[in-house]
Amino acid sequence: MANKDWVRVIVQSPVIDKLVKAVPDYSLIGESVLFTKEQFPWAETLEANWQVIRQELDQILEHTQALPNFQDIMPRQQEITQDDGWKTYFFCAFGFVAHKNCQRCPQTWELLRTIPDLKVAFFSILAPGKHIPEHYGKHKGLIRYHLALRVPEPRSQCQIRIADHTLTWEEGKSLIFDDTYPHEVWNNTDGYRVVLFLDIARPMRFPLSLINWSASQILRVSPLVKTAKQNHKAWEQRFESNMKP
Repeated sequence: MANKDWVRVIVQSPVIDKLVKAVPDYSLIGESVLFTKEQFPWAETLEANWQVIRQELDQILEHTQALPNFQDIMPRQQEITQDDGWKTYFFCAFGFVAHKNCQRCPQTWELLRTIPDLKVAFFSILAPGKHIPEHYGKHKGLIRYHLALRVPEPRSQCQIRIADHTLTWEEGKSLIFDDTYPHEVWNNTDGYRVVLFLDIARPMRFPLSLINWSASQILRVSPLVKTAKQNHKAWEQRFESNMKP
């Protein structure tokens, strides 16, 4: 049986629903809305290098208006954003690597490559006045990570609510959470808010670890990721053309 077929059999097994519900029992980091950086040792390295990352980010922000909106890369994001207020700068997503973007931010990419089980990485850029309405992820096998790179003042007007927790970002600090809990974001300031946005595979015991890996393998060849890859390549060609003197 081919690897893809074998993975498909695992993911589509009748027992999957029961196993997914068992995630909290198999999770090596427990079940919680929020997590600590001590549970993810690599977060300390990102925090120690946050200014290096921001220096590379600042070069990208010189071209903010030319960056793709999130929904331009992943059309299903139109459910929560339809304007130009949420810009992205992708490094990787479920096996796809945006090589040109990585070359423009080489130190950031080197740091990202050291993170175990990294699935998605991009700069998430929110324009002044942008509000992302309440939404939630559907995949309990991922953990969401933010490294705050630019947080405009007043911070009280730039926040994220996750379940019953309303939080502000702090530049150079990590925010780690389970995005299957309802959450929303607003930036009611005059500046841009930028975080390094990561999705990491949730550490789990067998057999959930195998199921989680299998789900990621399916996503790599899914129409969702294929469409995002095509959209990103189309944007990249336009961007490269506009950058030429």
